[in-house]
Amino acid sequence: MIVVLSDTHGREDHRLRGRTREAVAEAELVCHCGDFTTERVFNAFEAKVGSDSFTAVYGNNDPPAVRDRTADTRVVRHEGIRLALAHGHEHTATALELFGRQANADLVCVGHSHNPGFERLGPIPVCNPGSHADPRWHRPAHAELTIKAETLEGRLVTPDDERLESFTIEYAG
Repeated sequence: MIVVLSDTHGREDHRLRGRTREAVAEAELVCHCGDFTTERVFNAFEAKVGSDSFTAVYGNNDPPAVRDRTADTRVVRHEGIRLALAHGHEHTATALELFGRQANADLVCVGHSHNPGFERLGPIPVCNPGSHADPRWHRPAHAELTIKAETLEGRLVTPDDERLESFTIEYAG
């Protein structure tokens, strides 16, 4: 399973709890779409997950210490799936679609809005995992992705293990 998170907005630790904490512990890969807010939070994720199973991009609220250790965008390959990661603060819908096309991505993962959801921008599927720790006016959430033979099964889940949305993406593999 792949877990996608975003917008932790912490000061000291990863702020994982409930199903989100369990999912991160079970995951083969954890992707974070930025806004850790401090290097301590970034370090807490890296320590929890392990640097071999953790990848991230920075967000508009991340300090230079985090930006120096990440990138603004990243393409991740895992078991035949290509994920394109961005925080999203500098991306319009058109820019995200183009980013996904250029990356030949099966799924674009983006944060920033704190609003969990799945949509298609033209042919490009886009998932926003929301924020597990600082949801603001939305439900707290993360994304869980399961790779099947010809599909990527996704679900947006709250820390209380409530399923907010499910989606399926066909991919070439």
